[in-house]
Amino acid sequence: MPIIKSAKKRVRTTKKATARNSKTKKGLRGAIKNFQTKITGSNQAKAQSAIDTAVKKGVMSKKKAARRKSQLSKKAKAAGHKPTATAKKAAPAKKAAAPKKTVAKKAPAKKPVAKKPAAKKAPAKKK
Repeated sequence: MPIIKSAKKRVRTTKKATARNSKTKKGLRGAIKNFQTKITGSNQAKAQSAIDTAVKKGVMSKKKAARRKSQLSKKAKAAGHKPTATAKKAAPAKKAAAPKKTVAKKAPAKKPVAKKPAAKKAPAKKK
């Protein structure tokens, strides 16, 4: 058992982080198993979404996630399913930008600064 105050705090924060990470890992494993039992496009999308969530939360590295997503897409392709939108991110369609109307905004009126009264001169000292 830690004695130092900061070490006690680290134990508490580690316990919270472990619980959070285990929840993410459990959801990830469930999504991947669900995909493997029934290979469909929607299950693939859910599994890839779970992988992305794990990366965002720091549970899994980016390279491992890329490898897992690649494995999922290979299995889906072998089963005869097309890759989902999350598997390969489609380039967003560029829309023609309408010309924007520029409206000149008036600067807010500044309040006049109150002038300070002149400082009074101290009378000269007599010797």
